[in-house]
Amino acid sequence: MTSPSLIAGIDAGKLQALAQREARRFAATRPKSARAMANADQVYLDGVPMHWMKDWPMPHLPLVAQAEGALITDIDGYQINDFCLGDTGSMFGHSPKPVAKAIRAQARKGLTYMLPTEAALEAGQLLSDVFGPYRWQIATTATDANRFALRVARAVTGRPKVLVFNGCYHGTVDDIFVTLKDGKTVNRAGLLGQVTDLSTLAVCAEFNDLAAVEAALAQGDLAAILTEPVLTNSCMVLPAPDFLEGLRRLATQYGSLLILDETHTISTGYGGYCGVHGLQPDIFVVGKCVAGGLPTAAWGLNATTAIRYQAANANRPAGHSGMGTTLSANPLQFACLCATLSQVMTRQAYAHMDHLAQRLLDGLTQAITTHALPWHALRVGARVEFICAPGPLHNGAEAALAHQPQIEAALHMALLNRGCLIAPFHNMMLISPATKRRQVDTLIATFAEILSELTA
Repeated sequence: MTSPSLIAGIDAGKLQALAQREARRFAATRPKSARAMANADQVYLDGVPMHWMKDWPMPHLPLVAQAEGALITDIDGYQINDFCLGDTGSMFGHSPKPVAKAIRAQARKGLTYMLPTEAALEAGQLLSDVFGPYRWQIATTATDANRFALRVARAVTGRPKVLVFNGCYHGTVDDIFVTLKDGKTVNRAGLLGQVTDLSTLAVCAEFNDLAAVEAALAQGDLAAILTEPVLTNSCMVLPAPDFLEGLRRLATQYGSLLILDETHTISTGYGGYCGVHGLQPDIFVVGKCVAGGLPTAAWGLNATTAIRYQAANANRPAGHSGMGTTLSANPLQFACLCATLSQVMTRQAYAHMDHLAQRLLDGLTQAITTHALPWHALRVGARVEFICAPGPLHNGAEAALAHQPQIEAALHMALLNRGCLIAPFHNMMLISPATKRRQVDTLIATFAEILSELTA
């Protein structure tokens, strides 16, 4: 029987003591950031330029002075080994040299003008070379790309609903904010300003449950299945053998489209999870780091879906399609896409990332085992995560229960005070082409040191 004084194998008193001490240490060592942030609530709502910045566990935010490669320097002069990397946005390092050069060159020629460039044509070909022969469209964020992909799916199938998985992440697309309660699809808790019953737009199933997927598809009203190849942005959940292939088979069988969102699983390897594992979605979505950190996303239709889209588009009444944003597909995006896809996102870069990610996984696993904790670690290419629960996890419900906010916040704070930054929303770490072996070894040693204190 588990002791009530233990949280995932950690003594609650020791955990609280660590959290309090590390918070005091951070506050004492970042006086410049503290002063700078003191009056931020006078200009920014809630004191931050984007609300989710409040989810970091520090007493106040550090202000970044510079970021280069896999290293951040804050205004108090601390250098930080960055394993958050903009939570995937800078997965190929901060300001890769080819991307910085492309930005400088394009800045002299204009930033946006609603017309294509030669680089736009080159970028389209590079997207096909890397990810497959899709017919592409460019967006600014993966949220937009997913939203447009769903609109296309509904247009070509004539069906209203989308199937998503419990615990999924696809940005801030309204349709995906559903969960399962007593086996029924309901709105997620906590949605701000929500007025629509999202069960009229979406059906929620558990990841890795093909029987539930088939039961939903059999109703005949699903335009698409929208999924990540791996559940991310929570405690990671890997697909069971043949699960993704089963989705492909069932989508075809029941006349729905399969949309694979690779915005996070681009970490898997060259060509993303689809490229490494030979998956063939009807619509492919990628974002965040695809242009080296400049806000850019792409969504592509396979040949059959492109033909169906063109027919639906040709036959619709005149008026707004409901798709598109003015600043998307600007020349700066294309310059950065070309630089990233041709010079940064290379097979050689992925080999380096894969090697160091395995080293990190082995080191974290050894520390967890040495301290006899009921935790596990796993990776998807360059993406590594430790989870404060036994594994493997099988679905979103298990992933939600595996979160240990008290442990995670204390660990994140302690790691940062020792020079290592990991993602704020979960226990995710990324390896970039610029990440050095010594940075990985520092993270492993620091993680082990903190566990030693908590389990002493």
